[in-house]
Amino acid sequence: MRSVMKVEQGYDHMMVKNIPEPQVKHDLVKIKVAYTGICGSDIHTFKGEYKNFRPPLVLGHEFSGVIVEVGKDVKTVKVGDRVTSETTFTTCGKCQYCLEKDYNLCSERKGIGTQVNGSLAEFVISREESIHVLPDEVSLLAAALTEPLACCVHAALEKTTIRKDDTVLIFGPGPIGLLLLQVVKSQGAFVMMAGITKDRKRLELAKLLGADIVIDSLEEDIERIVLEHTNGYGVDRAFECSGAVPALNQGLPLVRKKGTFVQVGIFANKLNALDQESIIQHEIQYIGSRSQKPSSWHIALQLLKNGEIAVEEMITKIVPFDRWREGFEAALAGSEIKVMIES
Repeated sequence: MRSVMKVEQGYDHMMVKNIPEPQVKHDLVKIKVAYTGICGSDIHTFKGEYKNFRPPLVLGHEFSGVIVEVGKDVKTVKVGDRVTSETTFTTCGKCQYCLEKDYNLCSERKGIGTQVNGSLAEFVISREESIHVLPDEVSLLAAALTEPLACCVHAALEKTTIRKDDTVLIFGPGPIGLLLLQVVKSQGAFVMMAGITKDRKRLELAKLLGADIVIDSLEEDIERIVLEHTNGYGVDRAFECSGAVPALNQGLPLVRKKGTFVQVGIFANKLNALDQESIIQHEIQYIGSRSQKPSSWHIALQLLKNGEIAVEEMITKIVPFDRWREGFEAALAGSEIKVMIES
């Protein structure tokens, strides 16, 4: 079958290769891929920056498709089901995190598209436990957004909670920030979205997606705006989705005392300068959010079913499989919000 593989470490080194179709056994499920989303981590992998990636490997972990074959032990799904899948492929099954279904924290976890072959191919396999059958209301195209949406659900609704009277500040109007905005708005909160000048079009989209206030932090006085809308206290919750250290340190002092700051974006460096003074003096809860877990997916699919995620506005470019490189180049250029590859 055709697949898009990264064949060695370093910049690019990606090509279409014919490889054997994956075989099902035991609890494995074979899926004919419909759509694959290009994720920020795929771009880091393309550029040779993702340290956990082990080539040669097929990329792709945000996907949807139709089941074409199941292993002999599979009981809950069947051939013909329209599905998406969690990225978890194997875990140790024994650690405290596995027993609590916090698979994202298992030290031995292997993920689809990062440690085992992913969905940028005609077919991909996943374990039965990771499969989610799509509601009738959710298209295959929309379903390919479930994985990044589940990451946002985990950050906003599982690592913390959102109340209707909360004021929330989100840094970074990329795909994750814009999806997180919609998750937070689904709970009825007042949301401010911050970006920089080059994000102007994305900030305009954020406004269309429900942001109450959008802020160009390079051109506007973000502190003044935040304090004006919070009676001088600061926001109840902030989410950093850009992985930019300046955004982190700009945001921490804007969180009210006893407020919550959730780190969603991944930083380029392991160690960074951090405004610890604000964390201590404001008694801020600074929380890390890593990926997603099974419960996140159920909520994400419900949001899609209810029409609370504006899929059409999020997906701005779709390319056929043969033009996968065009899709990657568009994602690299930052000229699109979400790029999909149609298999």
